[in-house]
Amino acid sequence: MDLSVVIPAWNEAGNLAKLLPQLHSTLQQLGCEYEIIVVDNHSPDETAQVCSSARATLLQQTSPGYGGALWAGFAAAKGEYILTMDADLSHTPDLLPNLWGARQSAELVVASRYVEGGSTQMPGYRHVLSIILNQVYTRILSLPVKDISSGFRLYRASVLRGLDLRSSDFDALEEILIQVYARGYKIAEIPFRYVPRDQGRSKVKLLRFGMAYLKTLWRMWKLRNSIASADYDARAYDSPIAFQRYWQRRRYSIITNLVRPDQTCLDIGCGSSRILSALGQKTVGLDVQQQKLLYCRLYCKPLVHASIFALPFASSSFEQVLCSQVIEHLPAGEQPFAEMARLLPTGGRLVLGTPDYGRLSWVVIERFYKLFAPNAYADEHITHYSRGGLVRLMGRLGFRHLATHYVLGSEMILLFEKSGGEKL
Repeated sequence: MDLSVVIPAWNEAGNLAKLLPQLHSTLQQLGCEYEIIVVDNHSPDETAQVCSSARATLLQQTSPGYGGALWAGFAAAKGEYILTMDADLSHTPDLLPNLWGARQSAELVVASRYVEGGSTQMPGYRHVLSIILNQVYTRILSLPVKDISSGFRLYRASVLRGLDLRSSDFDALEEILIQVYARGYKIAEIPFRYVPRDQGRSKVKLLRFGMAYLKTLWRMWKLRNSIASADYDARAYDSPIAFQRYWQRRRYSIITNLVRPDQTCLDIGCGSSRILSALGQKTVGLDVQQQKLLYCRLYCKPLVHASIFALPFASSSFEQVLCSQVIEHLPAGEQPFAEMARLLPTGGRLVLGTPDYGRLSWVVIERFYKLFAPNAYADEHITHYSRGGLVRLMGRLGFRHLATHYVLGSEMILLFEKSGGEKL
């Protein structure tokens, strides 16, 4: 099955009678194998008869609300892609070829009212509320999307699997989009001209839905500001918190000056940091977290999903290895360091970055870090290194210490050279 069309509906028999034949005609022109699923909540009108005559599957939802209808439709859909649209004729089938044609550009394609070429014919007060909703969400959550409340969307079905979705009302649209983006998937927008429903009454209840939007905003704010968000490292570079912004930019400056742009380099634990984007074209990014690598696609570097404990490269594959903000998250032991050493020839350079637990300044900073950024990395620091201990460890593995740089006298960034005679 190429495409599943999921249409939440309640008391929309009149509109469905017009929409479904148009939908079949458009989908047949696309030349794809498709199914149409209408998700209903036991409407008292003739929805069942309309769906039966128009060759659409009628699915009765078990959870309430618009969100409940989407979750039921997603669970039943068999297509590689899932298209969602409203039943009230405000989402016209003639846009489907554009959505379908954009499917290779992103994992989620949104029919957007607020990009160039898009428009809306909502009543004045609803238009204002829609703009406010989109502006508040996108600015507070740092989202590069203009229309997060459009329900006219095309998803690659695989991106919806495993999402922790809780919303039951129309705020489900924001929750899905934000969770998809937080997992590192691409979102594209195409222009869409929204027209009012053809007949029937809107299901929007402003006060109730407003409270739901605020609750979802709070939950999504916590997600966007946690390490679970794929772009956490990239966003830190432009953090509104001056201290965090300075720290990230100082680390960036030190490392990009230590790594030679004309030599091959493996960035181990690259995360979504902008450091990877600034390194030379001979750089490969590696991380164990797939969502970070998905985000890093925009840096146009080769990317590898693997663990530092078993690096999938031949010995002496790289002239340089960078490993910043990784080793403190690993159990103590020499295996990761031995793996890094294996990838370097004699004379190869290794850049290691980690907090210096031998300095009181870092110990103090970390306590404040845990207090003010409880969803950040501090609690994951399970192995504590000092400068002297790390230099001795690398010496046993055949490395010569060349230089040490500090971020605010607390995070150390050490440069080593593989001198030969290593004990691997």
